Amino acid sequence: MFRASCRYSAHMLRIGLTGGIGSGKSTVSALLAARGAVVIDADRIAREVVEPGTPGLAAVVEAFGNGVLAADGSLDRPALAAVVFSDPAARARLDAIVHPLVRDRAVELAAGAPADAVLVNDVPLLVETGQAGSYDLVLVVEAGLDIRLARLGERGLPEADARARIAAQATDEQRRAAADVVLDNSGTREQLAEQVERFWVERVEPARG
Repeated sequence: MFRASCRYSAHMLRIGLTGGIGSGKSTVSALLAARGAVVIDADRIAREVVEPGTPGLAAVVEAFGNGVLAADGSLDRPALAAVVFSDPAARARLDAIVHPLVRDRAVELAAGAPADAVLVNDVPLLVETGQAGSYDLVLVVEAGLDIRLARLGERGLPEADARARIAAQATDEQRRAAADVVLDNSGTREQLAEQVERFWVERVEPARG
């Protein structure tokens, strides 16, 4: 789905990339990077800001206890997930710790990009955190629920946990409402690549002049 947008920047083009877990955002960001886009991955940053020795990890432990630490002192992500994905209040506490750290680091990385870059912010919770208006274009990747569950199962995530994580995120309808372009990743990688190429030719290149 393609729709007009009037939010183009005269210089750096800022694209917000989002989609539900298992939708294929990582594949799209890799395809965009191959075309020369500068990709800032919020998931990667979210891991960095809670590495051992960081203030982020210390704040998480203070909020949730030593039970979320692995034996080597790193964050035990499955243990933390077991706490927050079944408790909205706990998830909100975690978000309040991690999200500001991620945003600050993303801003720092964006400041280091070339002035004429195509800057792609890969943000899983872009819609949930109300960031859609921060970008010249919002690109949403989606796929059918059964397909997403199958992909997450291949990653080793039990179906119950996968459904809980999907339910904790925005709906497809909410993401579409914020989108300038929606890519359907229910098919093959080749079909997705064709959609990314069309997006680049029809939306990115004209915006760059």
